[in-house]
Amino acid sequence: QVQLVESGGGLVQPGGSLSLSCAVSGSIFSLFAMGWYRQAPGKQRELVAVVSISGSEQYADSVKGRFAITMDHGKKMAYLQMNSLKPEDTAVYNCAMSRTAGAALDDYGGQGTQVTVSS
Repeated sequence: QVQLVESGGGLVQPGGSLSLSCAVSGSIFSLFAMGWYRQAPGKQRELVAVVSISGSEQYADSVKGRFAITMDHGKKMAYLQMNSLKPEDTAVYNCAMSRTAGAALDDYGGQGTQVTVSS
């Protein structure tokens, strides 16, 4: 059974940095892209960043220039480096992946990791 396991969240002051990691657990035969969603209380889920195996990256406007996503295809891992964090970045962050081109990102029911930005 495939699972995505996120780690690295925590409490950080505004302006600080955090690095999130995501590991794919279980056997998969292909991996096309990985991404990160976030959801704050009372708000809609937001796709924060996506990276494909070609290296193509996309970011939500709200995080451009502050967040960086990377993927290690061989290790089946994704990372999200978050800099210059703001209180509005506070949310549960979930990793997601798509196994083939054109497939939607799926978080496979991962627990997510809480990021709290507060002084």
